[in-house]
Amino acid sequence: MSRIIDLTLPLKSGMRGVSFEPARVLEKDGWNATTIHLYSHAGTHMDAPSHFGGNQTIDKIEVGRCIGPAWIVDLSGAKPHSLIDVEHIGQVAEKAQQGDSLLIRTDWSRNLGKPKYREALPRVSPALARWCAKNNIAMLGLEQPAVADVNNIEELTAVHRILLEAGVVIVEGLTNLDAITKEKVTFIALPLKLAGGDGARLGLLLLRMISATVRQSRRCR
Repeated sequence: MSRIIDLTLPLKSGMRGVSFEPARVLEKDGWNATTIHLYSHAGTHMDAPSHFGGNQTIDKIEVGRCIGPAWIVDLSGAKPHSLIDVEHIGQVAEKAQQGDSLLIRTDWSRNLGKPKYREALPRVSPALARWCAKNNIAMLGLEQPAVADVNNIEELTAVHRILLEAGVVIVEGLTNLDAITKEKVTFIALPLKLAGGDGARLGLLLLRMISATVRQSRRCR
């Protein structure tokens, strides 16, 4: 029997880029409603190529690119500022086929709300980004709020552009990857359809367990 896991962070007022305010109140207006102010890259979200100067916006990403098989790479316990390279994905580098996705577990979502969550995140190396591009990886998902150092604009730009220009869909801010017990799953990540958007909160992100063969844990430096 399949198991469904929600990999999205709950949106809370006060999170970076998120605020709520009452729009209607039951006692006064007859119903409750809330106005939500939302940064396009807040919480669990997807980057569009236009985020770093590309032409494709979030509403133009093919839905078929957002659903499919994904390999789990277990790098739990990754150190702050560490670099995630091709060697760290182990046998997945040999097993992954074109059109598959990668989900990198680091347990970094446990740092949500702490300064280190954004300021000291483990980063995807340019070499791993190029590997994903060369092998036509459909989606690269990770728990960190960004794929690269947000305080290093050159690194941040380079890694994003390598991935986005090759059509690799970037999903950032995942959680609950520690609940996955299989190495290969079906991954569904559907963004809010924001016309002209450079990124969007994921309106639906689900993961379904399927069969697996090997599970490895490799430390990234």
